[in-house]
Amino acid sequence: MLQLQQYGSSSGEESEQEDLTSHLKPIEGNSSIVSLQSKMQVCAAPSVVPLGAVDTMRHIDSTSKEVMYNPKFEELFAPEVGPENPFQTQQQKAHKNMLSGYVEQAYISDFQFENQRRTFTSFGYALDPTVDGSALEGKTIIGATEAAKEADGKTVFESTKERPSDRRKRNKNDDPADIQGFLGPWGGFTDEKRVMKPSDEEAVELEEILAKRQKRGKQTDDKPLEEKTVLHIKDPVDYQGRSFLHPPQDVGVNLKSDSPPARCYLPKVQIHTWQGHTKGISAIRWFPKSAHLLLSCSMDCRVKLWEVYNERRCIRTYYGHRQAVRDISFNNDGTQFLSAAYDRYIKLWDTESGQCISRFTSRKIPYCAKFNPDADKQHLFVAGTSDKKIICWDARSGEIVQEYDRHLGAVNTITFVDENRRFVTTSDDKSLRVWEWDIPVDMKYIADPTMHSMPAVTLSPNQKWLACQSMDNKIVIFSALNRFKLNRKKTFSSHMVAGYACTLDFSPDMSYLISGDADGKCYIWDWKTTKLYKKWKAHDKVCIGVLWHPHEASKVVTAGWDGLIKYWD
Repeated sequence: MLQLQQYGSSSGEESEQEDLTSHLKPIEGNSSIVSLQSKMQVCAAPSVVPLGAVDTMRHIDSTSKEVMYNPKFEELFAPEVGPENPFQTQQQKAHKNMLSGYVEQAYISDFQFENQRRTFTSFGYALDPTVDGSALEGKTIIGATEAAKEADGKTVFESTKERPSDRRKRNKNDDPADIQGFLGPWGGFTDEKRVMKPSDEEAVELEEILAKRQKRGKQTDDKPLEEKTVLHIKDPVDYQGRSFLHPPQDVGVNLKSDSPPARCYLPKVQIHTWQGHTKGISAIRWFPKSAHLLLSCSMDCRVKLWEVYNERRCIRTYYGHRQAVRDISFNNDGTQFLSAAYDRYIKLWDTESGQCISRFTSRKIPYCAKFNPDADKQHLFVAGTSDKKIICWDARSGEIVQEYDRHLGAVNTITFVDENRRFVTTSDDKSLRVWEWDIPVDMKYIADPTMHSMPAVTLSPNQKWLACQSMDNKIVIFSALNRFKLNRKKTFSSHMVAGYACTLDFSPDMSYLISGDADGKCYIWDWKTTKLYKKWKAHDKVCIGVLWHPHEASKVVTAGWDGLIKYWD
């Protein structure tokens, strides 16, 4: 291939070009020369075959929180692309072959490992694996040291002593001609007892128990109830097309403000009563941030959404549980909420449309349910159940992703602390446990013989204190930072809550602590001095829930077992 290039206008290059053209001019008319010229074209971008290996590795951004594909090991542990961080320590710069550091291959003879394992299983002693090789000459023994002395430290491969497991005789029948009696390797021990089905007496007892349950009208099928919703207002949107989830702006209060009222005051009079539930109310929750809506759940198996401002109507009712609803919880923006009921189901609802998005059940009663408050973990929620577990579900897949199983009784409350890196749980086992998120072993366990069960816990607005309703008619305060120590100087008493999970709340400026009690009264204490400032009769039956409005200086909501929700100012 001939390539003609002109790099300058020097005389030597011009003469060479003239020579070429002079050679080509005499034979311009020939067709063969024309075809030759068409082949002699300049190739500006020739195809290049790389000699080295092509790097097809996808680099993962170090700031990404979630990867949507399965990366290979080389991709996951590849060095970060870009300039080196000058502030990294030597330990951070070190090469890692696993998340927590570098693991070296260690060698141990398979025979020696199996020898010591079988010796420990059979005789109850073995060489101490924690000592180094120099100490093995002295034969440091762990386990049954007296038995080791009697056997002179011999292993199963050295000893002729009969093992306890050798004394058991097996049923043997290896004759393949005996079709009915052939046992082969499945023949058990001669003294082995296998219980395959209940005896005749046990079968009769089981039938009686099932018959009694059916007489009492208990649901034998655990199928979830078909969900439905009723909108009680005429227009779900206003003249600007905004739904009822949008906070109102004409109420004289900035509901979008992040700062609490400068000074809070004690409520004096009742200004409104919300009626609609036919049985006692079990929990009430503000709409997140703005608190212009109130969500309530009741023993009549229903969840209702109420207006706090303007006409204070009931906006929507959610039907979806066979039995009493125990707990409710909003997500961060209030577009969805969870409802946990005694029918063993937790349901995820769309607040605006009333549609049930998904159902979750672990076949146990959920006593509390709460979303993870982190913005990137809004698809995860945790629930405390009657079988002593805290279960974490992924709302997207509907699968259980983690279980925290350390409590000895039913779990009553879950409270996130320390910027949502940890959460605190209380239980019927009269203990308080602190957990790191996604680590199923409690990092802190608080229990004392003088402690009682604490079925209601509230985090203070400054995130520093945990107020716990104790069953010995007291409110005890724990630090929510680092040590989670009991503050013995702050104990609030003189109310009666034994046997009831009456919730409590702080005023937004942390001046007051408010709680209901079993007689239907509402109590307000001064936070600094623990002095009782006010009490009044709020409900005819148990005052189970109290909430102080986060944007109002003196407005409080109470809920009772008389089915009423009352607003005080």
